[in-house]
Amino acid sequence: MSAPDPCLRTTIAGVEMSSPVVAAAGTCGYADELADAVDLRWLGAVTTKSITPEERAGNDPWRIIDVPGGMMNAIGLANVGLDRFLREKLPAVRGLACRAFGSVAGHSVEDYVRVAAAFDASGAFPVIELNVSCPNTATGLQFGDDPAALKALMAEVRPAVTRSRLFVKVSPNADVVRLSAAAVEAGAEGLTLVNTVTAMSIDVHSRRTRLSRGRGGLSGPAIHPIAVRMVFDVHRQVARGAGVPIIGLGGVLRWEDAAEFILAGAGAVGVGTALFVDPRTPRDLARGLAQWVRAQGASSVAELVGRVEA
Repeated sequence: MSAPDPCLRTTIAGVEMSSPVVAAAGTCGYADELADAVDLRWLGAVTTKSITPEERAGNDPWRIIDVPGGMMNAIGLANVGLDRFLREKLPAVRGLACRAFGSVAGHSVEDYVRVAAAFDASGAFPVIELNVSCPNTATGLQFGDDPAALKALMAEVRPAVTRSRLFVKVSPNADVVRLSAAAVEAGAEGLTLVNTVTAMSIDVHSRRTRLSRGRGGLSGPAIHPIAVRMVFDVHRQVARGAGVPIIGLGGVLRWEDAAEFILAGAGAVGVGTALFVDPRTPRDLARGLAQWVRAQGASSVAELVGRVEA
């Protein structure tokens, strides 16, 4: 089989996908780089690297390290910037064998508005995802730290996005239920849960932090049960009543991990760290999920969203 089983076809926020498996932002380049290792038809969507208005070199090495149970990163939003992205990368986005979701980042409200508006105008992205785990240059805090700050950001970005569906990627380092509720109240049409968990690793011989920036974001299997609980809570307390879909993200290495997110309430499942381990993971996830859906007596993966008995 060279494409997902039809039982994996799903729709989130009105966007049809051949599979609920989504490549997470920052884990597979700008657009089609993953195609060198796996047929992108196994994916429902690829999320671009987070794009900022200006070109960014990112943090000094080391900025990715392995730790027991996962990996840590402090990339620093390294990217080619909006103008070069539109000029050099957008053609590949348009030619993808799956959907393309555009990830937006910045350090001011104006940054987010500029990139989101450009992505929306391009018509290439059915979903625009706001990475709100970026330090706000005006306050020093992340936009995703405080519901009021998130609402203020959304108040400016929401009118600039008229064609694409607007998703917010929520940080696990604050009250995810309150933040998710604030995002939905401000016009988010979907949520991605969760971003990385703030963490630190120290080299005991040199007595220096292993990441050049000191702290970074922990991802991988170590955070998976935490992410599942957060998806469950947000689905039950916010998303289900509002009719807003969730992309569950955090530590998905096996199809069972993806199935957990679906049962907890995620309509789609992001995969990130696993792509560094084996870029063919989307194929394995899709195959395993299809067998699971059939074994559960369902005709579609959508029938199992939020069906955990708890």
